[in-house]
Amino acid sequence: MKTIGLIGGITPQSTIMYYQVLNKLAAKNFGDKHSAKVLIHSVDFGEISKLQSEGKWDVLGTIMANAAKSLEAGGASCVVICANTMHLTINEVEQAVNIPVIHIAKATGERILEKNLTKVALLGTKYTMEKTFYTDVLKDMGIETLIPEKEDRELIHNVIYTELAKGVLSESSKEAYKVIIKKLEQKGAEGVILGCTEIPLLIQQEDVSIPVFDTTTIHATKAFNLAK
Repeated sequence: MKTIGLIGGITPQSTIMYYQVLNKLAAKNFGDKHSAKVLIHSVDFGEISKLQSEGKWDVLGTIMANAAKSLEAGGASCVVICANTMHLTINEVEQAVNIPVIHIAKATGERILEKNLTKVALLGTKYTMEKTFYTDVLKDMGIETLIPEKEDRELIHNVIYTELAKGVLSESSKEAYKVIIKKLEQKGAEGVILGCTEIPLLIQQEDVSIPVFDTTTIHATKAFNLAK
């Protein structure tokens, strides 16, 4: 297979999940002794999260573009940004390299359409839920997106940054997420996008009654299929 380039560290927890998914797919497709060919450029999440909170997306764009360049120079056949939120910088990344950059929202939208759904809930960081870089992609694909109420968005965001980013899994946070998903389901959501790559650590399909779209697995699978 070709080499997949991962921009990781955003957070280390989600990067581990990408690596696990890719290696499981390699073993499944090529035999259990096989693993995926992967390059990882891991950034400092402390620096990234600080710049996010300061709204310095231009600086973040430069960091991500440089990471993508290093992956291309190292022989990667494609680039995967291992975080939903950092797709805010995808234009800078795409302009920096001559290899495909796989968009997590587009890959997720394709899975949603495969299930013939047109209205889904979106959970993620406040940047992913409140800015339009993600929902605009889905809208262009004919998918309507519901986001949680402001108080619920704050809770979701805080759990991601103070718990999930550190690998902390709280039963009370899990229950709170399930309540929020149920409220969105009652508003007409036919499925729910786990639009932060750490959320699948907390919420799985068996936890809710509507289809769950695990963006980490969807994104990694899209990259693997392109590289195999």
